[in-house]
Amino acid sequence: MKDDTDKLLRVGELAKAVGKTVRAMHLYEELGLLEPRARSEGGFRLYGPEAVDRIHWIVKLQAIGFTLAEIQGFVKDFQGGVSGREATARVRALFMEKQAQIREQIMQLQVIENDLNEAVIYLDSCQGCTDEYAPSACGTCDHHGHQKDEVPPLFAGLSKKPREGEEKDFVPVTVLYREGNN
Repeated sequence: MKDDTDKLLRVGELAKAVGKTVRAMHLYEELGLLEPRARSEGGFRLYGPEAVDRIHWIVKLQAIGFTLAEIQGFVKDFQGGVSGREATARVRALFMEKQAQIREQIMQLQVIENDLNEAVIYLDSCQGCTDEYAPSACGTCDHHGHQKDEVPPLFAGLSKKPREGEEKDFVPVTVLYREGNN
C-alpha cells in the first residue's frame, strides 16, 4: 500500500493553494481552526485536501463578518457540545444573529444607494448648466428642473446655503471675480 503522505501539502504549498500567507496558516492552527494531518520525517506540517476546504470555509465566514475569535469560539462550542442537537442549535443561533445584522446592513446600504441615486440624478442635470454661477449658488438652484432649496441631502451638505437674511439669488462667477480683484 502506497504512503498517503505524498499527496499532502506542506504549509507553504497550502498557503499558496489558498492565496494566504504561511503566517495565516500558522495563526489558523494556533486558534484551533486548522490541524495538520501529519508531520514529515523532517517535522514539517502536512495538510490534506480537506485543509483547503477548511480555509475556504474560514474565509467565507470572515467575508460574512465573523472575526477569527468568533469562529474559534463557535468551533470550540460546537466541538464541546453535549449533543449534535445542542451544538447545531448554538451555531444556528449565531448564524441567525449574523443574518439579522447583515439584513440591517443591507437596509442601510439601500438607503445610501437611494441617496446616491437621487444625488447623481440631480447632479446629472447640472451638466447642462452655464459656467457663470459660483458653486455656492448650487444650493439654491432653480434651473434644469431643480426647485429652489430642494437639494438632495448628499449634495446639500456640500453646497453652501446662504445664511438667514442673505440674498439667495444666483451670483455670476464673473461678478465674484471682479469683486475679488477690486
